[in-house]
Amino acid sequence: MSDDLVAAKPLYAQVRDQLTRRLVSGEWVPGMLIPSEHELARQLRVSQGTVRKALDAMTMDNLLVRRQGRGTFVSQPEDPKLLFQFFRLTADGKEAEFPLSQMLGNAEVPAPQEVAEPLGLAEGAPVVRIERVRLMAGAPVINEVLWLPAARFAGLAGLDGIPNNIYKLLSAKWGVTIARADEQLRATLADSQDAERLGCTVGHPLIAIQRIAYDLEDKAVELRQSRCLTDAVHYSVSLR
Repeated sequence: MSDDLVAAKPLYAQVRDQLTRRLVSGEWVPGMLIPSEHELARQLRVSQGTVRKALDAMTMDNLLVRRQGRGTFVSQPEDPKLLFQFFRLTADGKEAEFPLSQMLGNAEVPAPQEVAEPLGLAEGAPVVRIERVRLMAGAPVINEVLWLPAARFAGLAGLDGIPNNIYKLLSAKWGVTIARADEQLRATLADSQDAERLGCTVGHPLIAIQRIAYDLEDKAVELRQSRCLTDAVHYSVSLR
């Protein structure tokens, strides 16, 4: 067994941490077929059962995906399961659909205090501010602003053609995988900007969602502020 697999936590969790470092380092990249359980057990000098339990944990966290008869692969942000891991709005009475995006702005700006703090930055540090409206069934339902550290995502500000799935871009261009996110939901009322972008009246009820997204090293990499029109959609989450 490797020297860094110490007895501070269950052995499978230590193996999981070591395998996760392969994602962080870029040794394992999105879409890659990883070695077999047998080979990983040989490399780490642990039992195949321990490796299987570690891989199960990583699969539950959507870092890996198992494909019957093909093997285990590093998840890609466009995998259907991952798309809806970080998007919880569903049209009433319809199957889940991933929204389209209309970009309204993308620029580097100084971080205000309320943005810098959750991102672990100093106030005034450069951040990329992305504004967009998201549409479901052709109708605008989300007015949102994304904030990301400019130093970590050089070249993002002003980039043309930012894809609808921005997490795919962060993974492909900067090697940053979003591993988890914390969200806070509050009831709010539409302001004049919401009314213009979402086609509702000022004072119309909305849901405000603030998200902080974290990478594989548990560093905050995105603050997202979404203001959602829920006349025909709802926030859906399965509790277990």
